[in-house]
Formats: sequence, C-alpha cells, structure tokens
Amino acid sequence: MDKLFKLQERGTSAGTEIMAGITTFLTMVYIVIVNPGILSKTGMDFHGVFIATVLASIVATLIMGLFANYPIVLAPGMGLNAYFAFTVVSPDDGVTWQIALGAVFVAGLIFILLSLTSFRYMLLDAIPTSLKHAITAGIGLFITFIGLQNAGVIVASPSTLLTLGDLTEPMTALTIVGLVISLVLMAYRVRGFLFVGMLITAVIALLMDQMDLPSNLVAMPSGLDATAFRLDIGGVFEKGLYAVIFTFLLITLFDTTGTMLGVAEQAKLLKDGKFPRSQGALLADAAGTSVGALLGTSPTSAYIESSAGVAIGGRTGLTAVVVCVLLALTLFFSPVIAMLAGMPAITAPSLIIVGFLMLDVLRRIEWSELEEAFPAFLIVVLMPLTYSIATGIGIGFIAYPLLKLARGKGRDVHPVFYVFAVLFFIQIVFFSH
Repeated sequence: MDKLFKLQERGTSAGTEIMAGITTFLTMVYIVIVNPGILSKTGMDFHGVFIATVLASIVATLIMGLFANYPIVLAPGMGLNAYFAFTVVSPDDGVTWQIALGAVFVAGLIFILLSLTSFRYMLLDAIPTSLKHAITAGIGLFITFIGLQNAGVIVASPSTLLTLGDLTEPMTALTIVGLVISLVLMAYRVRGFLFVGMLITAVIALLMDQMDLPSNLVAMPSGLDATAFRLDIGGVFEKGLYAVIFTFLLITLFDTTGTMLGVAEQAKLLKDGKFPRSQGALLADAAGTSVGALLGTSPTSAYIESSAGVAIGGRTGLTAVVVCVLLALTLFFSPVIAMLAGMPAITAPSLIIVGFLMLDVLRRIEWSELEEAFPAFLIVVLMPLTYSIATGIGIGFIAYPLLKLARGKGRDVHPVFYVFAVLFFIQIVFFSH
C-alpha cells in the first residue's frame, strides 16, 4: 500500500488517509441525494440516476486515486445538473433527457481528447479570469434560485413575475428550518454539515408527519436499466446543441482544473507552482463524465469538499479510494435516499448554501475595470434571470471583446476568445436553443 500510494513520501499513514476519506465522504455525500432529485424532474428514473451518480463518481474518483494519486473526489457537479435539467432538457423544443445525455457524452469525449493534448491549456488561458469567476458565481446564484423555487420561498407572480411565497406552508416553513439548522452546523464547522442538516431536517419532517419512512431501509440496487445506454447522440446534432456541448465542456474543464489546483496547493502537492500528473487528473474527470452519460447522469466535476479530508491529513489517492468504498455502500440504501430526495425541504437548503459558497469568487473580480466587470456582471445576472447558464455565458462572452475593442484593448483578448464570441452570437441570435 505504501508503494502504491507513497504514504511515507508524503508524510501520512493509512489510518490518517482512512479518516480523511470518511471526512470527505461526509461532506460530499449529499450529492447522491440532490443529484437524482434534480435530474428526475426531467422524467428520468430516480433509482437509475441514483445508481448512475454513484457509479460515475466511483469510476472518476478511482482513476483519480489510483492513477493520479490525489486525495480528490469527483462526482456530478452542482450547477451542471441544474443546467442539464432546467435548461438543456426542453420538451417544448423536442430536447429530451436522452438527447441531453448525448450532449454530455460528446462533451466527455472532447474532454478526453483535450486531456491528452496541450490544447486544454490554450483553452483555459483564452478565457479571462474575471469571466471564469463570474461563471462560477452565476451558477451559484442560479442553483440558489432553483432551491428557493423548489421550496416555495419564491413563487411566480402575474404582475411582478416573481414574489415571496407563503412562508406558513408546511414544506416552505420546514425548508427555512432546515436552512437555519445547516447554517448553524456550518457556523460551528461541523464536518458534513449539509448531510447532517438533511438528516436532522428529515427527523423533524417525520415528527411533523410530513414524511413517511419507507417499508424497507435497504434494498439491492436496481433501476439502472431505465437510464443506462439511453443517450441519443444523433439528436444532439439534429437539434444543433453545439453551445450546450461547449458549455458542458467549458464549465467542467476550468471548474475541475481550478478545484484540483486549490486542493493540491492546500495539500502541498504542487511543485514549483505546477500540478504534477495533471493529465491523469483531468482524464479522471473526462472518463467520469463519459461513463456518467452512458449510465444516466450529468457531467462529473472535482469537489472542493475534498479539502475537508486534506485538512485532517489526506495526502494520497488512498483517501479517494476510501470515499469510493463508502459511496459503493450507499447503493444499498436507495429507499432512504429516495425518501430524502423527494422532499424539497431536505434538498433545497443544500442548493441554497452551495450557491452561497460559490458566490465567494465575486470578490476576485476587478470591479474597477469596466471591460472586465460589466461582462462578468451580465453573466452573473442573466444566468438566473434567463434560466439558462449557456445564455448567461454567451452574452458575457459577446460583451467582453466588444468592450475591450471600444477601450482600445482588443489585442488583450486571446484570438480564440473572438471565435467563442462569434459562435455564441450565432447560437443566441439564429438558433432557438
């Protein structure tokens, strides 16, 4: 084990790595509840998505742990699942969840190819830092908006489009209670505060007769056949979902890279400011995204929650392997997972808090520079207001080079970025989706 994971070389032990794995698992396991809850709104089978979520996470994380030897966990990303369910899937436009899975698969294949070449660095360098931060913040605001809607805190209004819901409704009131519980746990730095908050809220729901326990708490995994290998790749090109593919690829690529660098720096695994074995780490995410699409889930991404395990000493891939073992065990608790995911009061607080945490990057944007700040502002505001991550990114990407040219700074824009702007302009103006 020491030879495989280089425990002594990195100043750690098997016991420390196991505890780090347990800690990381507790901080990120909420995704196996939230992700199928979100994707099932498209008509996908809940149990199929649940199994696909767990298996895609295990595949990506095992590759990360065994081949890249990093204590980093990957799972279907928050924000990307919301984009998949509420923007890409559009029955009115004939875009089914099968076609959306096809778009994820194509993006995953492109990601694999990019991971094997140096082009991935050029793609990342072409996107201004301010816009990268804006995309993260915009997605955070978007999923917070979805959480508030699901809980009934915000409802539709014929006069103002949106208004405050009835806070005395049992589910809405329970959501607020669950949110307060999770925030208190967060304030006291409780490990896995989101997951623990879910469990406490579930107990309160049971006491209030708002939820019934399933007849069986454990069950053999079943239902994957309802989502596995149901993707429709032909429909992706028939519907012209090129911007969707690009959005999946773009967000996954720089979000994963940024998270990996942050966690690796915290673990003191960077060498001269560089990320060793970055190719294997990116391939882990690319493989997870591709496998996830085949099985029936949205793109995977590196989880910043990995830093919780690193904080208590996780330094090697053994931490990631431990998380995989614990994730595999959740497969046998699908009745409990389905019960928890079926209640907005249990899942909405996680969406709201994760969205809040993603807004932290706003302070890194140079708000004094108009050509940097205004496109970033457009991205952040338009994602929730248009209910589309791709539209927010596209308009921001169009505005950025135009403002740079107006300020006489056109040469500061990477040539590839002009291509991005033109493609988004064509997509937004001439295509309906």
